Amino acid sequence: MTMSTSEKAFFATGCFWGAERRFWNLDGVIATSVGYMGGARPNPSYEQVCTGVTGHAETVEVDFDPAKVSYRRLLEEFWVMHDPTSLNRQGGDIGTQYRSAIFTTTAAQQLQAEVTRDVYQAALTRDGIGPIVTEIVSAEGVPYFLAEEYHQKYLKKNPNGYDCHSSTGVTFPQLSNS
Repeated sequence: MTMSTSEKAFFATGCFWGAERRFWNLDGVIATSVGYMGGARPNPSYEQVCTGVTGHAETVEVDFDPAKVSYRRLLEEFWVMHDPTSLNRQGGDIGTQYRSAIFTTTAAQQLQAEVTRDVYQAALTRDGIGPIVTEIVSAEGVPYFLAEEYHQKYLKKNPNGYDCHSSTGVTFPQLSNS
C-alpha cells in the first residue's frame, strides 16, 4: 500500500470565503480551511483582524495531492481569482487583511510563485494593467491561525453568500506544447 503524500499551500486573496470555494473545487485538493496569517497577534479573532490592528491577512490553507494537482495549477487559479494589482483591498473590501499574499512552504513553492507572478505580470502589462503587489514570503515561522468555525466552508453553508472576488479579467497564459 503506497501512501499518497500531500503538501500545504497558503494563499491570501482578499476575502477568504470565495477563495476557499475556488480551491476546494479543484481536483486533487484534499482539504481547505480559512484562517489568518502574517500578523503580530497570536490567536486573533475575526473582529480583531477586521480592524487591521493585528496585521493578519485572510488566508486559505490548501492541502493538496501534488500527484493530482500541481502547485503551479493552484498558483494559476490564485492569480486569476482576485486582483493582485490592488494594494490592501479587493473590490469594496479595504484593509491590510484583504492584501494579496502567498506564504510558501518550500523553496520550490517560492520559485514557482515568483515565476508565475512574472508570467502573469507580462500578461497584465500587455493589457495595460499595473504592477502586481502580491507579497510572496516564506511561511516558515509565520503561524497559521484557524478562523472561527462559522467561516469554514462558509459558501457551502451559505450558497448564496457574499463571494467577494474581483479580478483583472486577464486569464493566465498557457504554455503551448509546440
